[in-house]
Amino acid sequence: MPKIVPENKARQGRRGQHVLRILIAALLLAFIAWGVAEIYGWMIETPKTEQGNTPSG
Repeated sequence: MPKIVPENKARQGRRGQHVLRILIAALLLAFIAWGVAEIYGWMIETPKTEQGNTPSG
């Protein structure tokens, strides 16, 4: 005979607040990593070489 469980006790968890917090934290970490990569890219950017007036033959 199957056991009858009321609907309010059959739920597995709350309304997904934990998952939402994890997703928001992951998004914030992704933005931080992107910002660090942008700053690193600016720091290692090689200066553009100036080409003077070279006589062409």
